[in-house]
Amino acid sequence: MSAPPRPLTLGTAGHIDHGKTALIAALTGVDTDRLPEEKARGISIDLGYAPLHLPGGRRLSVVDVPGHERFVRTMVAGATGIDLYLMVVAADDGVMPQTVEHAAVLTGLGVDRGVVAVTKADLADPALAVEEAVELMSGSGAVEVVPCSARTGEGIDAVAAALGRVAARLPGRGAAPGEPLLHVDRSFTIHGVGTVVTGTLWSGSVGRGDVLVLLPAGRQVRVRTVQVHDEPVERADAGQRVALNLVGVDRRAVARGDALAASGTVEPTTVIDAALSLRGAEHGMRVHVHHGTREAPARLAALGDDLWQLRLERPLLARIGDHVIVRSLAPPDTLGGGVVLDPGARRHGRRAEVLARLERLRRGEPEPQPEPSERPAAPESAGPPPLSEAALALEARLRAAGHEPPSEAELGPAAAELGALREAGRAVRIGRSLYAHPDAIDVVRDQVVAIVHAEGAVTLGRLRDELGTSRKFAQALLEHLDAARVTLRLVDDRRVLRGRPGG
Repeated sequence: MSAPPRPLTLGTAGHIDHGKTALIAALTGVDTDRLPEEKARGISIDLGYAPLHLPGGRRLSVVDVPGHERFVRTMVAGATGIDLYLMVVAADDGVMPQTVEHAAVLTGLGVDRGVVAVTKADLADPALAVEEAVELMSGSGAVEVVPCSARTGEGIDAVAAALGRVAARLPGRGAAPGEPLLHVDRSFTIHGVGTVVTGTLWSGSVGRGDVLVLLPAGRQVRVRTVQVHDEPVERADAGQRVALNLVGVDRRAVARGDALAASGTVEPTTVIDAALSLRGAEHGMRVHVHHGTREAPARLAALGDDLWQLRLERPLLARIGDHVIVRSLAPPDTLGGGVVLDPGARRHGRRAEVLARLERLRRGEPEPQPEPSERPAAPESAGPPPLSEAALALEARLRAAGHEPPSEAELGPAAAELGALREAGRAVRIGRSLYAHPDAIDVVRDQVVAIVHAEGAVTLGRLRDELGTSRKFAQALLEHLDAARVTLRLVDDRRVLRGRPGG
């Protein structure tokens, strides 16, 4: 008896009002617009989900995404983790701006298999829209384009058949072994049940009783029950849409952007080396980086050719080989994306040895190990002891806080671990009682330096607005940079860089 086909997740894409949700309803019988505001306005605002049963018995998990420009961030959150796409182009409109941007997101995520449905074929001749769609999606190879109408039902079976043919050629995420990893896209509470989170299981499997780590907080949680499309299961496999009922975590402590993983599978990071295909990007440019269901502001550092360093202002939860999307801040637009080469990089520039290492990582070569004779002798002192789980959890908490460092009082009992973190160089005291991760301070320093270089000086209000934070945090951070001799405070309260004239 042959094994059942491995699970796959299908993601929709396309411009607003081109009929994505209506097409999914025609294919699945499920209306994925679940919010009252979506019903009232007739557009998708958040992600929607449904199971799709294909001819032959195969079932896909569908993620229906919004098409409005304002909600492209939500679209990216839904598109990460999909295996194939259903691009929707209306016959009476053809390819539109969000069609193009969604195609760029798919390319950046490496999702190159799917079907284009030319909807509303009962309202206009689909020929021109078919031609435009073929030209737009030709970069992903041969693509099936199917005219259809959700209103009349014409072509709906043909769309399902085309999806079945594409799905049959895909191995599914379950083909590769790995530890469980789920990026959370929804969390809520069910009365009498407790905290429930949903997401696409990227790797591994998860079952009742499993103990996972909630990231970036670093706390352990236990899985009470597992569901796949509202059906209870003992264990879910990678590539499926999964709902997990968790024990040991309050609903308020978990949100979209968090992740659940086996211990040691992934760590929060604020510096990533990646191979990226970007349009119009420049060294030092401030951007938004999307990974999983999480996003973070960042600065781009050009390393040469298509190699870039992403210096993040908030931690992401990335692994080697994961895809990221990079978007500009103003005007908001997708610049491109690519593959993570080193998710735990240190800040560096265009050094030859670093670039050579990144090229080796790109080729999938293992890190070279020194010969025994070349290995450094063990130090006489073993150095500081390894950090405890409590200290690592506190470090993750400081990373997550970013440029809004908590006070010692706010940390509660966890503050007992501050000494160990400071000794290890993984916590910094800001002022008299605030504590931040050093990577977060590095990011703020870079922002201050960039503002001063561009504008001659930086004020408290300017940094507050740049960070989108309160006066309290902006003042504490500037005073810390003064004490660290990065900045010099002038009599009019402007800051300049040490050794740089105030103008």
